[in-house]
Amino acid sequence: MAEISAQLVKQLREKTGAGMMECKSALVEAKGDLGEAEVVLRKRGLASAAKKAARSTRQGLVGVQIAAALGAAVVAIDVDQSKLELAASHGAGLTLNSSAMTEKDVKAAVRGFAKQSGRRAIGLKIFETSGTAGGQQTAFGLLDFGGHLAVVGFTSKKIELRLSNLMAFDATARGNWGCPPDQYPAALDLVLQGKVAVAPYVVEHPLDDAPAVFDAVVRHAIDRRVILKPAWE
Repeated sequence: MAEISAQLVKQLREKTGAGMMECKSALVEAKGDLGEAEVVLRKRGLASAAKKAARSTRQGLVGVQIAAALGAAVVAIDVDQSKLELAASHGAGLTLNSSAMTEKDVKAAVRGFAKQSGRRAIGLKIFETSGTAGGQQTAFGLLDFGGHLAVVGFTSKKIELRLSNLMAFDATARGNWGCPPDQYPAALDLVLQGKVAVAPYVVEHPLDDAPAVFDAVVRHAIDRRVILKPAWE
């Protein structure tokens, strides 16, 4: 077996963003070949070539589909263009890349879309699913008259908000831990009817790889929901 040096592990980590043990395991399998080790990690779905700071789970994209299935005119806002393209193909009538817009411009675009869609801009339902400080700030800034903000994403970072906006707009903000069990049947029906696609947002891994997969999830190296499959004899 080729000797795997700490320097080689470090090089692979810097190139892929994968964990130390994952990199060492891949290098052992690749017999010390750095390029081949990258291929091994890619096949495992653990490599993270684009190590983006604002990376969320795909729950927002599933939310887009649910809202569209229920008849809503949907606006998707993100800083990741690939996610916005996915949202556009799964029900979003308008996508906005907030990294290139001011908060004022985002709000104006949402109001304009509501008007063009024949909807009132009063009583907007805003779902913050990114779990980032910037995403939560943007979501709060979108509150308008009679608006409702549902906070689904979590971040430990603190942000500064003007809570008086809730009073001024007669708006509400509420946290959401998850889907109540009594709503599971309705959610499953949307999937079975083909109104909500889940395949683009999940990835399968062997159950034997669970420790490495859990480590990758913690580091946000996997941006899809993981399904661990046992190797049945």
